Amino acid sequence: MSNHNKDSLFSLIKSLNRSEKRQFKLYVNRLQINADAKFLLLFDTLDKLDEYDENAILKKKITTKQQLSNLKAHLYKQILTSLRMNPSQQNNRMQMREQFDFATILYQKGLHKQSLKILDKAKSQALQLDEKAIAYDILELEKIIESQFITRSISGRADQLIQQSEELSLQNLVSSKLSNLSLKLYSILLENGYAKDENEINEIQNFFEKETNYIILEELKFKEKLWFYKANVWLAMLTQNLDNAYEFSKKWVELFYEKKERIQHHPVWFLKGNTYLLKILYLKKNSEEFKYWYDLLEKASSNLPQNDNVEALWFVNKFNNKLNYFFINPKENISPFLIKDILREINIHQNKIDQHHILVLYLKIAAYYFLKKDWINSFEYCQKILKSEASIQDDLQFYTYVLIMMNLYDSGNDQELDMYTYKTHQFCKKMKNSNIITRKISLFFIELNDLYPHEKVKAFRELDSFLKDSENQELLKRNTNYINLRRWMEDKI
Repeated sequence: MSNHNKDSLFSLIKSLNRSEKRQFKLYVNRLQINADAKFLLLFDTLDKLDEYDENAILKKKITTKQQLSNLKAHLYKQILTSLRMNPSQQNNRMQMREQFDFATILYQKGLHKQSLKILDKAKSQALQLDEKAIAYDILELEKIIESQFITRSISGRADQLIQQSEELSLQNLVSSKLSNLSLKLYSILLENGYAKDENEINEIQNFFEKETNYIILEELKFKEKLWFYKANVWLAMLTQNLDNAYEFSKKWVELFYEKKERIQHHPVWFLKGNTYLLKILYLKKNSEEFKYWYDLLEKASSNLPQNDNVEALWFVNKFNNKLNYFFINPKENISPFLIKDILREINIHQNKIDQHHILVLYLKIAAYYFLKKDWINSFEYCQKILKSEASIQDDLQFYTYVLIMMNLYDSGNDQELDMYTYKTHQFCKKMKNSNIITRKISLFFIELNDLYPHEKVKAFRELDSFLKDSENQELLKRNTNYINLRRWMEDKI
């Protein structure tokens, strides 16, 4: 797997499609003097390389080693400027900021009424799209112009601007507090994992209530509601309250279906909301509702803006949920080309998405092959996870080991099973969030290979009974749904 991220400029150039490269060439050649510009020669050189190689660049004698850094910085800026002018990259937020820049130029030229006219139009659009941060910046410039010059534009203008400014300031403050809360809860989940006991649950809930006791839901606008629902989803995930997680992720998604133009304006939030809603429905094994919401999402996907970031997020969302639906309904027929489609899309988007998402897809592919009794392919994809150069989350690595041991047990590979039970046990000792469940599963596989056949059934029953225990389910269970350890044990029993 190539790594374009070693050099920012090289990564940017490799992200350009044919149309964007043509646009850049037209942009830099608009003046005859740029025909042989060094930065254009550097662009052509980097475009032809498969991997970033500074020595190969210097051999072209475009520039010296000492000047290369400055030339790269100049080329980087020129590419971004070209992309900013490209209609395919434009969105409402960029257009509003462009209008703000135009108004600033007019203000500096002393054309105050013209500046105010553009600002008023941009502000109306910003408020309509709930872009309150941009609207607030526009208001600040309006106040500067009105306070310095006698424009006589509107009677009572000062009072109107003051009222708008106070309202936006308060809304931005609430939005900022809620977004901070959402980020904090997400950080706790990443650093510490799920709450492990009642004390941790109470501590997190008390923190949440203290941070949100001023909220009156009916008074919140779109963005504040969005952050409030997101924070509630993280709270529910941390405390493993699937009912609340379902309730608030559903409200999150419904915000977009209330006004479908929001999907176009905020596609990332729309996709993220669907990601959590469908994940929770998968955990709840609600096949019917899962299909309902996924079908809605697939229909809405045709309205998503076309850019690399959104396309990469949609790829992760689409194929994760196609595999999840199969795990809920293992008897469902899925396209025989599904895995090929996933691998092709991974190759396209691998440098635009977090490596963790790719590894999760590999685990699901391994689980898919395991259910199809294709031990070789299942084992191969588990190995892709363990051999990855990326930082692997503990729970993902642990359940990869578990799937390998299930795989080796079913395929009768006793020798390798012994080796991997030892590796798993050693890994459990180092796990940051190891708990009674991970230790119990690890010890189970260590003992399993030394038992007589009639003793194995008893061992399977004991572990199955332990995992069914309500307290373990609520407070300590990690997500084993993709590999479904309990269903595997039930088959053995």
